[in-house]
Amino acid sequence: MARPAERAAAPAAPAKRRARDIDGGSPFATLYKWLFLLLVAGFVVVPLIATVLGGFKSLGELRTNPFGLPHVWEWSNYGDILFSARYWQLIANSLIISSLTVLLVLVTASMAAFVFAHIKFWGNRMLLNYLTMGLLFPASTAILPLFIRVRDFGLLDTYLGVVLPQVAFSLAMSVLLLRRFFKDLPEELLEAALVDGCSYLNFFRYVTLPLSRPILATVGTIAFVHSWNGYLLPLVMLNSDAMYPWPLGIMVYQGEYSAEWSLILAFITLTILPTLLMFLLAQKHIVAGLTAGAVKG
Repeated sequence: MARPAERAAAPAAPAKRRARDIDGGSPFATLYKWLFLLLVAGFVVVPLIATVLGGFKSLGELRTNPFGLPHVWEWSNYGDILFSARYWQLIANSLIISSLTVLLVLVTASMAAFVFAHIKFWGNRMLLNYLTMGLLFPASTAILPLFIRVRDFGLLDTYLGVVLPQVAFSLAMSVLLLRRFFKDLPEELLEAALVDGCSYLNFFRYVTLPLSRPILATVGTIAFVHSWNGYLLPLVMLNSDAMYPWPLGIMVYQGEYSAEWSLILAFITLTILPTLLMFLLAQKHIVAGLTAGAVKG
């Protein structure tokens, strides 16, 4: 007859086998997994490192030694950009456009997603499918109608002329992500709130939004990066150099016959730092938001 300690330890073996099966089952599977992850990381990190180092090289060395360490570190490339008023003007324009885009996307998408998640009305499924169709069409396919509409509203060469189209093309994905998260919240919370006399608006404001910080951080980061790197809409909607965001500012370093590639790489390095910093700060919330609802039970 088995001792109590042995009976208690008996279920541990199947659990270990399940954990081993999930982990890969063999050292070779773990090795292949790490090799694959290192390969993917190399595709991402190597261009970033080459960009950073390229900003410290002269134009001649950049052509002969694009990936190695600089023989002579040209610190003036970064210094000239950092101490120029033009660079900070471009960064300020990008921050204004991206911040307004994130604010409007979070406000409009969260309210729409809450309605689609909790309120039943005639045509809600059809309206949601119509909104989802926005994922099929990038902004470039509608650039001419967008330009005409923005011109008719008198918003050419303004921040809103860029922000509003960016918000419109970010709503489809944002609503889908937020709606999925809102539907995964316990329905008992809504039922208890309605029984206590809480309105839908107060439930959305005081219960749903505080519990939705991970998905709000995810949607906000995606909208910020998309707006920060936007090139086509600012190029079409803005005419004044004083309104240009940083993707259009690269043209400053492009001449008629050549381009100052070392300055361009230094400029790109300095302008992607805000997005990297924002991603690192919101990384935990982003992972939690994207994986919410992935495991049930």
